Amino acid sequence: MSPKLFWFVLTFAIAFPVDQVSKHWIVEGFYYGESLAVIPGFFDLTHVRNPGGAFSLLAGAHSDWRLPFFLGAGAVAVSLLFVFYRRLPAQARLSAAALGMILGGALGNLSDRVFYGEVIDWLDVHLGAYTWPTFNIADSCIVVGVAILILEVFLYGEDYSGEGHETGSGKGHETGDALKSTPGSEQRPA
Repeated sequence: MSPKLFWFVLTFAIAFPVDQVSKHWIVEGFYYGESLAVIPGFFDLTHVRNPGGAFSLLAGAHSDWRLPFFLGAGAVAVSLLFVFYRRLPAQARLSAAALGMILGGALGNLSDRVFYGEVIDWLDVHLGAYTWPTFNIADSCIVVGVAILILEVFLYGEDYSGEGHETGSGKGHETGDALKSTPGSEQRPA
């Protein structure tokens, strides 16, 4: 098993089930709208549902087209993740882990739409009078995965091929650039 496959599968195998188990726990343990203050004034567990996208985008749109739209958009996003994964060099550990996290999150929210018609959110953060939109573990996995990919671009640039790139320490970087290499261009270790 290549390092990229190992890290992709590992992060997906953690992200997706943890998201689904946590949502099941919320659905079974909390009434809709019920909230439990974990850190009063800062962090609550709150059972809410989001029929829309990120930040409740299109939540008020008619359900006859909203659900098919989000299911289709989710299917396209998952397909693109596999395209990006295929383009990774065989040694691309960090990029593969990031894509596995994003896939776990995307499929976690997509499965909510299939089974409930909306996404189950339950993590509720407050900063003073401001309340961040309630989110879930799938959302967190997507954000962290994307942040890792962006960080890689800033740290290693677009010309990074995943093999022998010199960092400041003189050691080669082994994670790989998720979006730069093309299929068939991977270099195999001797």
